[in-house]
Amino acid sequence: MTETKIYPHATLEEYGYKDYSKYQKLFKVLKTVLFVVIFLMLYLSIFVIAIQSLNSSVRTSEFLSITFKWYPNIFREEDLMTAIRNTFIVSFIATSIATVVGTFFAVGLYSLEKKKRQSIMLLNNVPMLNADIVTGFSLMLMFRLLMPLFPNIFGLFTLVMAHLFFTFPYVVLSVMPKLKETDPNLMDAALDLGVKPYKALIKVVIPAIKAGIFSGMLLALTMSIDDFVISYFNTGAGFDNLSIWIYGVVGRRNLTPSVYAFSTLLTLFTLAGLMVYTFIQHSNKKGKKEQK
Repeated sequence: MTETKIYPHATLEEYGYKDYSKYQKLFKVLKTVLFVVIFLMLYLSIFVIAIQSLNSSVRTSEFLSITFKWYPNIFREEDLMTAIRNTFIVSFIATSIATVVGTFFAVGLYSLEKKKRQSIMLLNNVPMLNADIVTGFSLMLMFRLLMPLFPNIFGLFTLVMAHLFFTFPYVVLSVMPKLKETDPNLMDAALDLGVKPYKALIKVVIPAIKAGIFSGMLLALTMSIDDFVISYFNTGAGFDNLSIWIYGVVGRRNLTPSVYAFSTLLTLFTLAGLMVYTFIQHSNKKGKKEQK
């Protein structure tokens, strides 16, 4: 009888396995530190503005006591209120037009062939990838060509058109993914059931992509409200939005803390809107699951 040779079992280390369990605590610490650093980078400025809106001192270098007087003072600052009103007028008009036109443009674009759709989407992304200073300066030159026909063109009209130019692509870019998630035969099914084309678009397609429309609208509104460079090149004398007004005030005197109060309120309202929308979406999904 031949003897059977017994070979020792190979260890995990011999297969190249390395034990990193002793570094787990170090990894946890590094993850915590990285999370804190990223969190501070993203939100520290918001917290600083919120703290300054409660500071009784006009100077940002000192904190005297907590006060809420700067919040009602927003309505007493005439120049600030005018800038805020101009900002919302321009943003709401530009966002409304961009949302409606961008949604219908995306629906029409989605119905094209893939190659044509990709080519047009490339053109749609140019305003987003282009530098703001180039976009603002080129739009200013274009509007100046119309000054012989319309001497007072610079103002509300030019700001709305400039904001529409760079907010429109964001709506299209937000709606397109939602269209890809829908059934490609959705429109044809509605037409087969006897629904007219425009009613099928309004009552069938639009509700199916409303989440993308809302995201695009919110993104366009945010981009429009805080824009400075493009607005600076295309505004008219005496018509300044909030960012241009702040730029002018900082150069002449100290910035009123009422601006910090308004910025804090705007952040809170935006956060509240997102929370309400998320809650509605969650309730709708839960209701659909219960019906099934």
